[in-house]
Amino acid sequence: MNVARKAKTEFGDFQTPDALARRVCGVLRRLGVSPGSVVEPTCGTGSFLRASVDVFPECGRFLGFEINPHHVQTAKSVTRAEVGCENFFEKDWPAALSGLQSPVLVVGNPPWVTNSDVGVWNGDNLPIKSNAQGMNGLDALTGKSNFDISEWMISHLLECLTGKDAVLAMLCKTTVARKVLHHAWRRNLQISASSVYLIDAGEHFGVSVDACLLVCILEPGSASRECAVYLGLEAPAPESTFAYRDGKLVADLGAYDTYGYLSGPSPLRWRSGVKHDCSRVMELLPRGSDTFENGLGEVVSLEPTYLYPMLKSSELMKQIPTPTRFMLVPQRSIGEDTSKVERETPRTWAYLQSHAARLDGRSSSIYRNRPRFSIFGVGPYSFAPWKVAISGFYKRLDFRCVGPAGGKPIVLDDTCYFLPCRTRRDADLLTGLLNSEAARGFFGSLVFWDAKRPITARLLANLDLELLAEETGVTLPRWSDSSVLQATLPFEKHLIGAAHSTMGVKD
Repeated sequence: MNVARKAKTEFGDFQTPDALARRVCGVLRRLGVSPGSVVEPTCGTGSFLRASVDVFPECGRFLGFEINPHHVQTAKSVTRAEVGCENFFEKDWPAALSGLQSPVLVVGNPPWVTNSDVGVWNGDNLPIKSNAQGMNGLDALTGKSNFDISEWMISHLLECLTGKDAVLAMLCKTTVARKVLHHAWRRNLQISASSVYLIDAGEHFGVSVDACLLVCILEPGSASRECAVYLGLEAPAPESTFAYRDGKLVADLGAYDTYGYLSGPSPLRWRSGVKHDCSRVMELLPRGSDTFENGLGEVVSLEPTYLYPMLKSSELMKQIPTPTRFMLVPQRSIGEDTSKVERETPRTWAYLQSHAARLDGRSSSIYRNRPRFSIFGVGPYSFAPWKVAISGFYKRLDFRCVGPAGGKPIVLDDTCYFLPCRTRRDADLLTGLLNSEAARGFFGSLVFWDAKRPITARLLANLDLELLAEETGVTLPRWSDSSVLQATLPFEKHLIGAAHSTMGVKD
C-alpha cells in the first residue's frame, strides 16, 4: 500500500467537488439560511469555503481549519477566508465557536473512515478513546464498537452548537446521519429542524455507500425529534420522515403512528445463529454416509455427533426445503470444555487439530481465553427442534418456520435471528403472527433498509407478541404448571415464567 493511500485511509481525504459544495450551499439558501459566520472544520482544499463566499456574500466571516498543511496552502487562496492548520481532535471547539456572529453555519465533509480503518495503519488521527456509545462488553467484543470518525466529529460539533442560533450541514453516510441524530435526540440537544438529502456518493466520490447531506437547524429551547428525508438535493418535498419515539429510532413515522401501539418488550428472546468465523473448516458438504468435503476441497471422514444440518442466511430466504450442508458445532454452550470432543469423536478431533492454525488464528477477540476450537452464539436454544427464523441481511420481512432434518435440529449461521420452539405447532403459530400484516407494518416502521444489516435481534425485540396475538385474535395457551414446562423444554430457562405463555402449546 502506498503512502498516498495510507493518508487517504487515515484522514478520509475525499475532497468535495466544487460543484457539489455549491449545490449544498444552494440547499441551505433555499432553506432561508443567512449566516453571520461560516466555519468549515475540516476544510481540505476549501471547496465549501469557496462555495460559501459565493452563495452567502453577506456573511461577515469565513473560517477554515485543516490538518494537512498542503491543503491549507490551497485553501488560503480562497478570498475572504481565514484558514488555520489545526487538528480537529485537539482543537477547543467550544472556544472557537463562541463569540462568532450568529447564526453560525458549520458546514463541511468530515472523514468517511472508521476508527478500525485508521487503526489498520497505526494512525493517530482519532478522538480520545472512550465508550461514547455506552456499549456493553459483548457488543464491543463483537465489533459494534467500531464507529465512523465523522459520527464522533459531527456529534461533538452539535453538542458545541446547542444553545446557539446555528446551522450544521455535513456530507456523511446516511447511517452516520441517523446515529448522529439519535445521539442528539437522546441528549435533548436543542435542534428545531432536521433534514437529510440523499446524494450519489459514487458520482461525487467514487465510493459505493449510501450518503447524504445532513442539515440541523439549532435554536435555543427547541426540541424537535423528527427528520425529513429528501431523495435528492433538488427534491421539492420530503419522501418520508424518521424520528425518535418511545426511546427508539423510527424509520417511517407514518407507519409507526399506525402500528406503534404494538411496541413493547418481547416476551421471548430473539437469538442469533452460530458464529464460528471459519466457514471453510466448519461448514461441510456431504459426500457419503460419513464423508464430507470442506471449503478447502478436502474430503474427510467424521463422526456425526457434532455435525448438524445448517441453513445460511441466503438459503433461509430462498426457502430451500432441505439443507445442503452441515456445520461442525463442537460446543453446546459458550465456554463449554471441548476436550470431550477428543474423547467422544477422535476423527472429529483429529480434523480440528489438522486445522488448528486457522481456528487459532481467528481475529475476533471473542475467542480469546476460551477453550480451543470454541464457537460463539451457541446455547441450548441453538438445538431447539423448531425455530422461527429470519435473515438479518435480506431486505425482506419474511419469517420462516424451520424444523429438524434427518432427525437433528437445523442450526443457522450468525446472520440469522430466530425464536426457539419446542413443537411445530408453536413454530407455526409464531410464524403466522410474525408474518401478519400488523407485524410487518410494525417492523417496517423501524427498519432502515439501507443499513448493512437491516434486521437485528434488538429491532425484533421491540414487538410485543402477546399484544399482537390479542390484536389478531390468536389465543396463546398457557401452561398451568411451570414445572411441566421446565421438564419438557430443553432450552432457555428464561422462557419459564412470563415467556412460557407463548410456548406452551401441547402436541
